Amino acid sequence: MQTPIDLPLTGIRILDLTRLLPGPVATMHLADMGAEVVKIEDRGAGDYARTMGHVKHTVSHLFIAVNRGKRCIRLDLKDAAEREEFLRMVENADVVIESFRPGVMDKLGVGWPVLRQRNPKLVMCAITGYGQDGPFAQLAGHDINYVGYAGMLEQNVGPDGVPALSNLQVGDLLGGAQAALQGILAALLGVKMGGCGRFVDVSMTDTVLAHNIMPLVAVNNFGSAPAPGRDLLTGGVPCYNVYRTSDDRFMAVGALELKFWEGCCDVLARPDLKSSHWSLGQTVGGTEAMAVKAELDTIFAQQTLATWSARFAAADCCVTPILRIDEALVHPLFQQRGMVQQAQHPTEGNYLSAAPAVKFHS
Repeated sequence: MQTPIDLPLTGIRILDLTRLLPGPVATMHLADMGAEVVKIEDRGAGDYARTMGHVKHTVSHLFIAVNRGKRCIRLDLKDAAEREEFLRMVENADVVIESFRPGVMDKLGVGWPVLRQRNPKLVMCAITGYGQDGPFAQLAGHDINYVGYAGMLEQNVGPDGVPALSNLQVGDLLGGAQAALQGILAALLGVKMGGCGRFVDVSMTDTVLAHNIMPLVAVNNFGSAPAPGRDLLTGGVPCYNVYRTSDDRFMAVGALELKFWEGCCDVLARPDLKSSHWSLGQTVGGTEAMAVKAELDTIFAQQTLATWSARFAAADCCVTPILRIDEALVHPLFQQRGMVQQAQHPTEGNYLSAAPAVKFHS
């Protein structure tokens, strides 16, 4: 177990004004890396995540999950005395992160010009749906809106052709949390190298668009996005697809490279299919690809998830079971890496927590 002094952000102080998912996840990661994070909530309801979803006793497990390692205080920034208290805190902080609509911080009297004057070395990060400027800057939105605008949701379809909602919030967590983390760490490095403080403008929609790489590649190659569910990584080839088992579970076949596909075919006892691969001229999303996919549908449907998992365990060809989260939590992959922790909350009792994913070694 690492002690706080082992962590690279020890000594960094962060004031967190964010709510819900993107900002709190970003500052949770910063806290995991050693930063001191002070979560500042208003004196009313506070962070909406406190009561979002199921609440057993006093606070939701969503709030607990994304706010570990932080110290929580309450301040009313509309009150002059408490606003001044916040500004004094800014003088000794390294980072302020907020997720209000553009202009709200200025109206409260704690916008970037004010904070920069108080602390020229400060890094301020603002996470918004559509950025600090542009035609949508003042519009409300959520993950579903951001991934919809960025062309990502259109590519994620179910068997009926309807866009499927992922339970991993790509707009919030990639577009918001990870982009904020990237920007904050880069700006902090600039300050530590002698530069000035910086304002980091994170648009969740911009970030999803910037990472929507495969559809962009298709536009450059063919002038339009691929048909949903028919691109190289979305179901258009048999070697990279999901297959239902006899017990109504699923296997993930990720045999994208030819050598892995050949190994997969050996386990399936279908060596005749080895030449049916995109790298050998098979058209992605084409008739042959879909016909081979249908053959694999029939093959995988003959055995259970456990049987297929055992058969592929000894074959290094990127074919694995699709687990439920409760199965993942007890799987040796995560148990032996220390990725699952038992924790206790004062009002909610014992609960399971994912450990920090980034590990540092001396």
